[in-house]
Amino acid sequence: MNVLVCVKRVPQPGGSIRLTEDGQDVDTRYSGFTVSPHEECAVEEAVRLVEAHGGTATVLTLGPEAAVEQLREAIAVGVERAILLETDGAEWDSIATAGAIAAAIEAERAAGFAYDLLLFGNEAADSGDYQVPVRVATLLDLPCVTGVKELAVAGETATAKVDAGDGWDVFELGLPAVVSVREGLNLPRYPTFPGRLRAKKRDVIRYPVAAPEGGPAGPTKLRLSLPRESYESVEILGHGPEAAPAVVAVLSRLGVLA
Repeated sequence: MNVLVCVKRVPQPGGSIRLTEDGQDVDTRYSGFTVSPHEECAVEEAVRLVEAHGGTATVLTLGPEAAVEQLREAIAVGVERAILLETDGAEWDSIATAGAIAAAIEAERAAGFAYDLLLFGNEAADSGDYQVPVRVATLLDLPCVTGVKELAVAGETATAKVDAGDGWDVFELGLPAVVSVREGLNLPRYPTFPGRLRAKKRDVIRYPVAAPEGGPAGPTKLRLSLPRESYESVEILGHGPEAAPAVVAVLSRLGVLA
């Protein structure tokens, strides 16, 4: 079976966020990049499915030339093909992103390479956007299940399980289909040294994409702003039994003690 995994280049968590001088974008010059934990699981699932059923795993991203780094990371863990829909690095909304991905999938099909399963992370780690897989499924007229925590494929059918809190919602989808997965679906493997060497040599397929023009009527972004940093202080009241009077005084001041 042929599996396509769609990933997004996002800043690594834990780093400090800085804005550009005009306040329109996040300044990423000093940021590290990765893909979301959901998408790491999607890549791992694609590799496992191909190992079990044969076929080819392909990874695709829409982003700047630098996003090739994330494509090569997927190749290093077992993905065979990589596709870059190259942009100037500006953020695309879910409508434009889904349209570009669907167009690339149709171009692949026209070239004789059709996909049996399209895998996505459940939502983007930076923007929290969860609409792209559903929009791609709508554009391609394919069945879609989101929030999947267990996935199995047998013949022409995929069985997807969604955690419903007190049980599972189980869906059966005829292939081809679109599935977005959550972190915890599996345990992603680490890339091997031979895998990294292979990734450096692998060619990346490129499809031209047109920058989105305009957009639907609605709110427009004026600028971004960062919340004011908050600081906390700690007062040491004392050590051992000698601190007891200070503790009692604080509790009295707070109204805890009569």
